[in-house]
Amino acid sequence: MSVTRRSQVVSSLPDRPATDFTPVAQSEEFRSLKRSHRSFVLPLSVAFLVWYFAYVLLAAYAHDFMATPVFGSVNVGLLLGLAQFVTTFAITMGYVAFANRRLDPAATRIRERLEGEGK
Repeated sequence: MSVTRRSQVVSSLPDRPATDFTPVAQSEEFRSLKRSHRSFVLPLSVAFLVWYFAYVLLAAYAHDFMATPVFGSVNVGLLLGLAQFVTTFAITMGYVAFANRRLDPAATRIRERLEGEGK
């Protein structure tokens, strides 16, 4: 969305004047919020992608290892596949907790300051 389009969307909201977000985006508080977000999301994303591609590569090239029985009909491949789901949920829960604790309070302060300026 272009800058012109964004300003049209913001200014078309009922009972609200147009807001210039440039000073907010350049503020130290907003930059700190972005840094906090990136410092959590990027390392976890890289770690998960490495874990995911390791699983895919093992499934493609290490058939004997993945077919190793653990107990009954359950093998290593099945356990690692289920672990993919567990890690996805764990990462999601971790991000929600992090966002609630660190990101949301800062974003709320910025939003409230903007809403106060708009009145």
